[in-house]
Amino acid sequence: MSLAPRAVVVHRTSEYEELLARHGTHGQAEFFLSSRGRGIDDVVDRHRRKQLSLSEVEAAIPASWRQARLERADLDRFLFGPEDVVVVVGADGLVANTAKYLSEQPVVGIDTEPGRGLGTLVRHRPRDTARLLSAAAAGGPAIDELTMVEAAADNGERLCALNEIYFGSPGHQSARYRLTPSAATDPETQASSGVLVGTGTGSTGWLRSLWQERSSALPLPGPADPRLLWFVREAWPSPATGTRLVEGTLAGTEELRLTVESDRLVAFGDGIESDALELTWGQTVRVGIAARRLRLV
Repeated sequence: MSLAPRAVVVHRTSEYEELLARHGTHGQAEFFLSSRGRGIDDVVDRHRRKQLSLSEVEAAIPASWRQARLERADLDRFLFGPEDVVVVVGADGLVANTAKYLSEQPVVGIDTEPGRGLGTLVRHRPRDTARLLSAAAAGGPAIDELTMVEAAADNGERLCALNEIYFGSPGHQSARYRLTPSAATDPETQASSGVLVGTGTGSTGWLRSLWQERSSALPLPGPADPRLLWFVREAWPSPATGTRLVEGTLAGTEELRLTVESDRLVAFGDGIESDALELTWGQTVRVGIAARRLRLV
């Protein structure tokens, strides 16, 4: 007997909720913001819009479906099932935060603040939820499959991300490593501010800022393109370290290999530093296109 679909509604604690948790009362939160030149009205308004969106989304879930509400901080402890349809209510970044914990589950992005963000991943309004859930359950051409990036360490640990994976020092020190692109015959020892490997979805964020700052001639990929770009940040030339290999493209089964030559480096995805691969001297991590994709309705 197959299970009924489950709608998993993912949201993030609002700024107003965080202020109340920290200061205790509305009045204290208002005083805190006013001491920093801000008013509380906009914060409260955004909180109310988020709550109304959540209520409208949950009311649109079919009565025969199961449902769960999940806060962003609990994503790494939640077990998603194959029958789930994930409804992300919030900003584009929340979809990226959620994607790394999914396998084949379809994702519906609901924008609670139209016009405030890019709306690249949260493309829909709460009023469209019922129609979108039906489309997600049916599958088919209404679902876009977005390329993801994966890092695999030599100890078997893996990390997936929708936008980008950063490899470097956990602090402000230089990262020292040996870099080997698939297309290069000789590796290069480098000291830099780290390496970023990004997808077409990430080309609207951090990846694009590096691409633009570098005035790179490499074409940016689209969200569904099976291609990644990588950039080395602030590579330092010295007798022991080089700057020959600072950007490139990964396609198909190509991988970027990095071997640690520092006491401790990390690799984390989509800005979530708390969920990182911890790497020590001599370890190697390989970064390339992930086998799985984000299925976005």
